[in-house]
Amino acid sequence: MSGWLNGLAGVIIFSGSLPATRIAVQDIDPFFLTFIRASIAGVLALMLICLFKVKRPDPTQLYSLFIVAMGVVIGFPLLTAMALQHVTSSHSIVFLGLLPLATAIFGVIRGGERPRRAFWLFSLCGSLLVMGFALSHLAVISLKGDLLMLASVIVCGLGYAEGAKLSRELGGWQVISWALIISLPFMLIASYLTLPESLNHISTSAWLALGYVSLFSMLIGFIFWYKGLAIGGIAAVGQLQLLQPFFGLGLSASLLHESVNPLMIAVTLGVILCVIGSRKFAC
Repeated sequence: MSGWLNGLAGVIIFSGSLPATRIAVQDIDPFFLTFIRASIAGVLALMLICLFKVKRPDPTQLYSLFIVAMGVVIGFPLLTAMALQHVTSSHSIVFLGLLPLATAIFGVIRGGERPRRAFWLFSLCGSLLVMGFALSHLAVISLKGDLLMLASVIVCGLGYAEGAKLSRELGGWQVISWALIISLPFMLIASYLTLPESLNHISTSAWLALGYVSLFSMLIGFIFWYKGLAIGGIAAVGQLQLLQPFFGLGLSASLLHESVNPLMIAVTLGVILCVIGSRKFAC
């Protein structure tokens, strides 16, 4: 239960990521947004590591930390920010229904987990619902945006599974902190190189959105998420991501006033039902 509660807390926090990113990219270049959010989170992570005097990871753990950094610190934020220039937040959120399947696959490859066949059936059904939505005539907004979202799901699933495996050794907040610190030198340089000539055009809402994705999406959310995956199992707790579109669509409708059509709601309800079945056969 502890793993599921921590995982649910992480999912709720992550649900605000895409709506917040959508707000931010209206005024902030997606490359600068990706680099500066990771830089802010990296500085905070460095302060945490120094404050609690955490032991440095072993050389053998650095490879896994590099994968985590490339997946969730650089890859997912950059690809989603680029995608959100072409698609709406509500459209992109439905792609997150593919994350549980991607996470489970990498959980098998990298984490050595072996869910039962029925688990894969429910997980695949949820993913097919998402893909059917993305390919339907009502949902085709931008092929480029859809492909970018699909790529972001793949790299994020890898980062989730790798981080969860490593959390069993280092701890959840230590894993994301070290991944952010490893990325920090590059992110600081990239932030400087992509810094806009003027920041006067950036609205207050965009600054607030930047603050959310820096503090919550890049750091706090992972503390709960990696702990949940490590305790409850990567494949099992990973299915909670099927709930993320539900929370995200609500935020998109309330904060961004984006339209949420009946097809989006139907797909979201379908993938939520799939998590019930996959939960039962996760191990």
